[in-house]
Amino acid sequence: MRRLLGLAVLGLSLGAGLAVMFRVLPSDRPMPAPPAVATQIREVARLETLEVRLYKKVSFAPEPTPAGSFWGDVAGWLRHAVSAPQGKAIVFADAYLTLDLERLNANSVQVEGRRVDVVLPPIRTTVALRPGETEVLGSNLDSADTARLLELAKAAFEREVDADAALQARARASAERHIRALLLSLGFEDVRFVDVLPPARSQT
Repeated sequence: MRRLLGLAVLGLSLGAGLAVMFRVLPSDRPMPAPPAVATQIREVARLETLEVRLYKKVSFAPEPTPAGSFWGDVAGWLRHAVSAPQGKAIVFADAYLTLDLERLNANSVQVEGRRVDVVLPPIRTTVALRPGETEVLGSNLDSADTARLLELAKAAFEREVDADAALQARARASAERHIRALLLSLGFEDVRFVDVLPPARSQT
C-alpha cells in the first residue's frame, strides 16, 4: 500500500513538473519583430469589415438645403444644373468600414518583451451603390443627369458615414477585438492600442 502511495505521489510530482515546464517553455520563445507583427495585423484586418446597408429618398425639386449638409451638393446640383427637375429617387447603397491598411506598417508597432503597443490607422469608408434596388420615379432627368445624381449621392453617403461617430466606433472596436485575439495567439500578454507609441525603454 505504501509503495502504491509512493508511486502515486511520484506520478503527481512528475505531472506537476511537466505542467510547469510546458507553461514556461512557450514564454521563452522570442516575440515577433514589429514588421512581422504589422504584416499579420494587416492580414487579419483585411478580412474584418463592418458592412452597413444605407438608403436615401432624394427629391428632384428639393427645398433649399444648407451647403454644409451631407446632401447639400445633391440639392445644389439639382437646382442649378437641371431645368425644372421633377421626380424623386430612392437610392440604396452598402457602406464598408475598415482600417486604412495602407497606413499601417512597422512604425505602427512597438514590442517590448511580452507587451505590444499598436497605433491603428483611421477607419476608411467605401460606398457601393445598389443599382438593382435603386428606384427613379417620375423623373425628367436624362441618363447623364441620372448618372451624375447617383455619383453625388454616393459621395454624400460617404460623408454621412464618415461623420457617424457610432459607426466609426463599432468598426474600430471590431477591428481591435480581432487584432487583440491575433496578438494574444502570438504569445503577447499585454496588448495596448494607443494614439502614439510610448518612448522605448533603454536596454541595459
